[in-house]
Amino acid sequence: MFCYISKNWRGKPLISVEAVIQLISTTTTTKGLTIICVKDERHYTLGTAVTDEEFAAISIVREETLGNWNYTILPSK
Repeated sequence: MFCYISKNWRGKPLISVEAVIQLISTTTTTKGLTIICVKDERHYTLGTAVTDEEFAAISIVREETLGNWNYTILPSK
C-alpha cells in the first residue's frame, strides 16, 4: 500500500504526526481498499531479545512471489 500512500501525500507537507496519520488514513485504491492508521502511544522497552524458539513460533505465511517481502504474520494462538 505504500505506493498509494506516497501518491496520496505527494506535495503535501508532513508537518506533524497527526498530519501523516490523516494523509495515510485517507488513502484508498480504485478497487476500494482503505487503510486504517492510528498512533501507537505505548512505550516499548529497547533491546529486548527474542529467542530462536520464540521467533520460530511466529506464524508467518509467505507469498509465492517475493516471499521475503510479501508475507502475512498471523495472530498467535
